[in-house]
Amino acid sequence: MKTDWERRIDAFLEMLSAERNAAPNTLTAYDRDLAGFASFAVSRGRGPASVDASDVTAFMAQLASRQMAASTAARKLSALRQFFRFLVEEGVIAADPADGQDTPRRAASLPKVMSEAQVETLLETAAQAATDANPRTGVGQRALRMHCLVELLYATGLRVSELIALPASAAKSDRDLLNVRGKGGRERMVPLSAQAKKALQAHVAARAEQNSRWLFPAESKSGYLTRQAFARELKVLCAAAGLDADAISPHVLRHAFASHLLANGADLRALQKLLGHADISTTQIYTHVLEERLKQTVATHHPLAAAARARGRKSG
Repeated sequence: MKTDWERRIDAFLEMLSAERNAAPNTLTAYDRDLAGFASFAVSRGRGPASVDASDVTAFMAQLASRQMAASTAARKLSALRQFFRFLVEEGVIAADPADGQDTPRRAASLPKVMSEAQVETLLETAAQAATDANPRTGVGQRALRMHCLVELLYATGLRVSELIALPASAAKSDRDLLNVRGKGGRERMVPLSAQAKKALQAHVAARAEQNSRWLFPAESKSGYLTRQAFARELKVLCAAAGLDADAISPHVLRHAFASHLLANGADLRALQKLLGHADISTTQIYTHVLEERLKQTVATHHPLAAAARARGRKSG
């Protein structure tokens, strides 16, 4: 028999799925975070209807004592707030015990970014492997798939979860656009480069005999390539290209797409739509990347900076 905590959490997750169309990964994360708090509350003799602000404060203090990343603690607090608001709406509790709790401050961090030259090297290495591939072999098909994956990722800036879960129908359109279903079920159109479309067509031709609803089918629970498998294969490609495999991931390629567009004059609002960000404040982090690059450019090329370096060498 389920506990009261389990029943309330299940009801909350069912609401998120039915009313907000939450993705499976989102539901799993909420379930994990809320189960952690429930276990903590039970240890203090608290049920869903008897939790108060002191319990939430103590829980957050425990997370801090474990030196948990501020971003992770903030996510857990956000899950609690939404859960408690749900309980208020359901009449289980009168007020949200997480209301007024300070959100852990997240340290400002800039996304890792590949240079345009590094991306070009990566794509050229993938293209050469695809050119040399025998599409009738498993090794050849994987080379064509990897070339398609990296070309699509850099051409569109898709989230890796969006990319690997593309349906086979995504390749059937003659248009130079992809229709993508992103977070919250929101759909958007992203343009395809000529190179990405060519790589896509080669990948599809190689897997023509496979009868799958997915563009990147695999023997996995979901039926398509997993993020972990893609990340592993990308590291192998990076090593072949002579790049630092530890510094590059599918998400870093998404960052490269965004920062390179901005560096070449793209509009921030347009970039927001391409990336599928609901709030432009999420997109604005890439302006910081450009600010750092501008500072480095001035420090490297400004005549006064050059003079200062020359004085430093003389004094040394």
